[in-house]
Amino acid sequence: MEIRIQSVKFDATEKLQSFINKKTEKLAKFHDGISAVEVTLKVIKPETAANKEASIKLLAPKTELFSSKIADSFEEAIDLCCEALQKQIEKAKEKK
Repeated sequence: MEIRIQSVKFDATEKLQSFINKKTEKLAKFHDGISAVEVTLKVIKPETAANKEASIKLLAPKTELFSSKIADSFEEAIDLCCEALQKQIEKAKEKK
């Protein structure tokens, strides 16, 4: 599984990148066909408290899942995205 992390207009720290890798690798437990994970991190409206946006796109055969969340920290936003994607994976499996 390939994990691509893109941070818009800033550099993501090693600690943040390893956190993202750890969280997204756990998604492979729920869907074994995931070929790539694309993570985009943005800071929006710097004057507000909840200004960290994280979006995750999962690419798998015949399936493309996406989640985008805004929170106080990138870690919290990544957690929320992973929870949402986990639910999407479970729903997709139920449909099959």
